[in-house]
Amino acid sequence: MTSLPGGDSAQQTHPQDVVCARCGTTAQGPPLTWTCSVEGGVRRYFCDACAREHIRAIEGRLDSEWW
Repeated sequence: MTSLPGGDSAQQTHPQDVVCARCGTTAQGPPLTWTCSVEGGVRRYFCDACAREHIRAIEGRLDSEWW
């Protein structure tokens, strides 16, 4: 068990696989080089290749359906 701030304790969990919302690439846990976006209240992850390809649209906060 791991101690959380505030004195609560929780079981250690294994990172879940994440899937790129654009190309379908999978990785174990969200890699540091991936981008996370919340669109319509849903969290979406984009691999580094897709994020690099569409960086201007991401910075412009366009939903991924537009790019």
